[in-house]
Amino acid sequence: MAELSEQQEQDVSANTKTRKSRSGLWFGIIMLLIIISLAGAGFYLFQQLRSQQADLGGEVNKGDMQLIELSKQISGYQAQLAAIQSQLATVEANVAGKDTHFTKTLADFSQLHTEKLDSTRNELNSAISQVQRQLGKTRGDWLIADAEYLLSVANQRLYLMGDVNTTREALEAADQRLRESGDAGAFKIREQIAKDITAIRNVAVADIVGMYASIQALQDQVDKLALYLPYTGKALTQPKPAQETADKEGYNLLDQLGSMVTIRHTEHPIKEILTPEEAQFIREQLRVKLEIVKIALVQQNEPLYQSSLVDAKKWAEQNFAKNAETNSFIAELDKFNAIKIRSHFPDISLSLKMLRDITKLRLEVDKAMPSAEKSKPAQVEKPVEAENPAEAAKPTETAPPAEPSKPVEAAPAAH
Repeated sequence: MAELSEQQEQDVSANTKTRKSRSGLWFGIIMLLIIISLAGAGFYLFQQLRSQQADLGGEVNKGDMQLIELSKQISGYQAQLAAIQSQLATVEANVAGKDTHFTKTLADFSQLHTEKLDSTRNELNSAISQVQRQLGKTRGDWLIADAEYLLSVANQRLYLMGDVNTTREALEAADQRLRESGDAGAFKIREQIAKDITAIRNVAVADIVGMYASIQALQDQVDKLALYLPYTGKALTQPKPAQETADKEGYNLLDQLGSMVTIRHTEHPIKEILTPEEAQFIREQLRVKLEIVKIALVQQNEPLYQSSLVDAKKWAEQNFAKNAETNSFIAELDKFNAIKIRSHFPDISLSLKMLRDITKLRLEVDKAMPSAEKSKPAQVEKPVEAENPAEAAKPTETAPPAEPSKPVEAAPAAH
């Protein structure tokens, strides 16, 4: 029994040991499997990490390339931005220059406009002042102003145009205005106007119209003058009626030759024979010289008138024969040469100067008048009117003040 129990214990211990060895083996196998699985998992993870690292390296390279391209693009954008900034600076400079120019132009225009406004304002003020002065004038003042205008017209017509008749009429009209004004200071002015009228009446006036007609008649006589040198050909004549030709068929050849040929004796040697064109040119030259004489006569240009007459006389003496017609032609030129178309006109400007300074004459008259007569200045004109009874008989209201220039303006048309 004991042995059976021992044997059973031994069998149990042996079974226990066998079970322990088997459990250790399975544990080791499990641990080995676990380690192998861990190693495989680690290797797989390592491979995954390497692949991810390679992918990350490619992406990093791509990112670097992209960064390089982006940097290049940024550099291009920066260059474009710099160009745009320079263009903007140029545009700003142009805008600033144009703004300055427009500002300056506007300032100049404003200044010019202001100056024009000031000038217009001054002219308007002066015109208003003049109108006020004109409205404040009396009838005597208007008559004196009218007389001053007539005296200025007389001076202009005499010295600029040589119109003696209009000058005399303007002086007489001015004297009439001064007489009607009744101004005490006009006495000395009327004395001077009377002297001027007397001097104008003594002026010898050339007959311009008659002289012009006479020179025109001389031009018509040029074709009748005989040339100094002979010339070939003759002027064309108008065809004669058949009846007259039949009546003259009875003339003999000698009579016809005598009518065609003119024998002329001359003491000068004949050096050449003129052509018809040259003969016509000589005559036309004389007409042109006479035409210049007429132009100088109308313009009353004394130097041109005298020189043209001398030139025409010299041309006639050199190119035309010495006969009665030529001598008469030259004698007419000498007669015109002796006439002075611009006479020596007297000085009539003193009366106008005195009238423009009539205030001084009034003061002199006031000083010369007695104190009792200073209150009646209109009575000073009575002795003057007594000296000219014909003018004193005329009414003082014959002509209104607004009609002074009618006789003077009508004179140029008559001239």
